[in-house]
Amino acid sequence: MKDNIFFYLKKKGDVFYLNGSLTIEEALEEMKKSGYTAIPVIDKEGCYIGSITEGDFLWYVYNENPNLKKSIKSLIRKEFMPAVSISTPMMEILRQSLKQNYVPVVDDRNIFIGIITRKVILESLFTQFA
Repeated sequence: MKDNIFFYLKKKGDVFYLNGSLTIEEALEEMKKSGYTAIPVIDKEGCYIGSITEGDFLWYVYNENPNLKKSIKSLIRKEFMPAVSISTPMMEILRQSLKQNYVPVVDDRNIFIGIITRKVILESLFTQFA
């Protein structure tokens, strides 16, 4: 397994993400189009806010009197899918990938730069041991 995080990084330009200022209604529509079940959310400056899942929308509708015009930032769970710094050791990223499908990566200013998917890590390990 390579130690350079850039080897595994799927860059922001190739990643589907949502802007935190979208309404719940808009975000649901975008999520439906994407086909993904979990998506990174960034603010207007490009900083990583968190990730949102289909379940977050479902629980919001179930537990609240849904206001679909409300911003999706209000649905972000604080400790869910935390981002790692570009300088995070690969072993830590591997540990984090055990708990989530992708690991969001940010630079030193918390600007979202991409994700590392569990699939890419597993494929790398597979080729190493095959």
